[in-house]
Amino acid sequence: MKNNKTHPSEHSILDILKEYIYILFGAAIIAITFNVFLLPNKIASGGVSGISTILAAAVGWEPAYVQWAFNIPLFIAGVIFLGKQFGVKTLAGTIFLPFVVFLTKGFEPWTNDPLLASLFGGIGVGLGLGIVFKGRASTGGTDLAAQIINKYTGFTLGTCVAIIDGLIVLTAAVVFDIERGLYALLALFVTSKTIDVVQIGLGRSKMTLIITEKQIEVREGILNKIDRGVTKLTAYGGYTDYERPVLMCVVDQTEFTKLKQLVRTIDPTAFVVVTDASEVLGEGFKRG
Repeated sequence: MKNNKTHPSEHSILDILKEYIYILFGAAIIAITFNVFLLPNKIASGGVSGISTILAAAVGWEPAYVQWAFNIPLFIAGVIFLGKQFGVKTLAGTIFLPFVVFLTKGFEPWTNDPLLASLFGGIGVGLGLGIVFKGRASTGGTDLAAQIINKYTGFTLGTCVAIIDGLIVLTAAVVFDIERGLYALLALFVTSKTIDVVQIGLGRSKMTLIITEKQIEVREGILNKIDRGVTKLTAYGGYTDYERPVLMCVVDQTEFTKLKQLVRTIDPTAFVVVTDASEVLGEGFKRG
């Protein structure tokens, strides 16, 4: 019988290839976004690209060369703190992004409206960075520093990028004017939110904790009518110290109304706590 199993090394090669495609594709999106939205409208929305925007306006330096120059020490830091394999992949992004910036520097601006430029520039940069991060790498620059902070603190990548790039936005406000600084801040905010969307996705789920005297009926209703799993947690009342089982269930937003109505029908006195679950991995939801 023919063996159709794929050798583990083949999986590894395919995974590495996919990661490099993510890196190069994401870097290209960032570079084109920089040239058609941010640079011509003098929007320095953080990062080494923001520094190159400021220096291009102030002293006329070529943005691609500035980006290569600033990325070198940050790349070395990435190798030290994030490992050699991460550094090799990041090297590809570090070299490729300024290269595409150089190749596309002749592109005409897609808009001369700074508001549109900041919005769509932020979306483009955030999309590109999110894709690069999916390749478990960086394009170099301050987003690499964001990866380091993310690794050791647990902050979201969007938050890390926003914190690091804040000083660059302030510098832009001083070099250009307050209005350009505000546009840069808007682009930075849009970038951070777009990164989180790319990393986590648009879908949101609801986690519910249900305390009810009819926990058997509620549990069976969720299993049979909503087709979701239920976890029974052991808890004790803080006042009575009596055992009060808690049912935990995670559902899609589209299923939440049905769950709420189900619990209300079975036990109108049930105590229900609902919270957003930004990412759920496992059976019935997306795979890791």
